[in-house]
Amino acid sequence: MIEKEFLCRRLALLKKMEPSSIILIFSAPVAIRNNDNPYPYRQNSDFWYLTGFNEPEAMFGLIKNSDNCYKSLLFNRSHNRQAQIWGQNYIGQESARMQLAVDYAFPWESINDHLHLFLDGLKTIYHVEKQYYFSDQIIFTALEKLRINQKKTLSVPKILLDWRPLVHELRLIKSSSEITLLRKAGLISALGHMRALKKLFHGIHEYQIEGEIQYEFNHHGARWTAYNTIIASGENSCILHYTDNNKLIKNGQLVLIDAGCEFQGYASDISRTFPVNGKFNAPQRFIYTTVLNALNLALKLYQPGTNIYTVTKTIIAFLVHRLVQLKIMQGDVQQLIKDKAIEQFFMHKLSHWIGLDVHDSNYYSQDDRRILQPGMVLTIEPGLYITTDSNVPSEYRGIGVRIEDTILITKNGNENLTSTAIKKINEIESFMVKRKSL
Repeated sequence: MIEKEFLCRRLALLKKMEPSSIILIFSAPVAIRNNDNPYPYRQNSDFWYLTGFNEPEAMFGLIKNSDNCYKSLLFNRSHNRQAQIWGQNYIGQESARMQLAVDYAFPWESINDHLHLFLDGLKTIYHVEKQYYFSDQIIFTALEKLRINQKKTLSVPKILLDWRPLVHELRLIKSSSEITLLRKAGLISALGHMRALKKLFHGIHEYQIEGEIQYEFNHHGARWTAYNTIIASGENSCILHYTDNNKLIKNGQLVLIDAGCEFQGYASDISRTFPVNGKFNAPQRFIYTTVLNALNLALKLYQPGTNIYTVTKTIIAFLVHRLVQLKIMQGDVQQLIKDKAIEQFFMHKLSHWIGLDVHDSNYYSQDDRRILQPGMVLTIEPGLYITTDSNVPSEYRGIGVRIEDTILITKNGNENLTSTAIKKINEIESFMVKRKSL
């Protein structure tokens, strides 16, 4: 993304800030896998959204003065030739000022010497408490320095606010640049599922399918997955976040695959469920068709002006009605809906926001009544999970199906970003017959 995009985001954020205030956002710390071996670094999404800066030990600040003038500052690691030899190529302060368009840049290790001077005279600090183990201490140290010296013309901000409502509101509506990246992430993720379908045979392990998907992601420039890949065969498909991926895939089973890539920071989320032997048996077909019809119904319903809550109610009513027809649920449909009986078989949400995070804009993640607008991106993921100990007809036990797409709300409805991965029964079965020649 171009530098102008980040500047536009900062200007949009400034409009939401109180006069005489400062927003302080910290970069994510390095996560250690074991001993001195770190995981690949992943920046805090909010920090990245405003800076495009992918280094740890950094803090970005945005100051809005009473006269609506603003300044930006950054504390970051200094450029170090020795560290560069070992693969830690920090850009330092001079390059940061030019590349990130910030007014001030200081070495990270000097943050306790300088930060309090930027807080002096302001009324409000925007800061997320307890976000990282070190961040509160840095802020409180700066405030304490002001308190000690307030008789010497330094004054202390009196108001502490959370910046997430402001930043996450901006992140909820995607720009054209973001939509381009989300389309690409959706396409690559869908291609990963198509490769999995091509390579799916009985007698291999779940992790081998995971490897095929990872290969396809990497092949198209997506180095990382957006979340831990799920390859759930047989009754493992009834475990929502099954990630062991170590079981042998057997003939006659379904395999639920939930895998999405991260492309240039942006996530995709997609699930498909495939028959190992290339053919759905009758019980599998009944459950799969029910879930697919629920997905297609939601695709028709999601458009500007509606909300997740309303669509979810319709989908739950549809699922309950269908499960009563299949004699998987017993009783009056309306009473079953009222009693939330569907939660035995469909226990997660129908949709969530997606963007820089697979579960995006967490401040609004529980707001299912938010009216949908063009530029919002979310998932549709109906599923049915019938565990082996369920009190249902035996032929349905151990069947788990989830079908999930990522969609963009548009002016006239929605755009399916992951439709390249096939999901109709006849398409899947036909593809699996022909795959040996592909």
